[in-house]
Amino acid sequence: MRLEYFEMIDRIVDLDRANRTIRAEAQIPAESPIFEGHFPGHPLMPGVLLCEAMAQTSGWLILGTQKFSHMPFLVTLREAKFRNFVKPSQRLSLSAKMTHDGSGFAVTEARGEVDGKGVCDASITFRLAPFPTKDFEDRMKAFSKKIGFPLETVLNG
Repeated sequence: MRLEYFEMIDRIVDLDRANRTIRAEAQIPAESPIFEGHFPGHPLMPGVLLCEAMAQTSGWLILGTQKFSHMPFLVTLREAKFRNFVKPSQRLSLSAKMTHDGSGFAVTEARGEVDGKGVCDASITFRLAPFPTKDFEDRMKAFSKKIGFPLETVLNG
């Protein structure tokens, strides 16, 4: 996880296109400038970054189910709940399930856990649009390999 670059996902653990689910992992860094202000002396992962981690997990699910034909862009975050704190050095397990796909939109239910206990969840809506440029699509595909996204299986399956 590189918070400063909004690279929230370290590894795709499982992508089940048939059941429209995904599991991912993110190692919260031990140190980051973000923790200097959130909060001094009591560092916590900001809720907005937990939302971003859930959204990115959901986005990889959508890219997988759409076979990289469209890019998901965040539209709405609903019912976001934060149930516990996430601290530096903890491993965040993320999951999402697609509940709607159609009319140019997709909706997921996403969840974050630490040590098997829920820390956050939300319903997330995305607009599906063509990739803005070929270069952007290529960069997404290159990053997918870095995090263990099964790109070849998705494209050929």
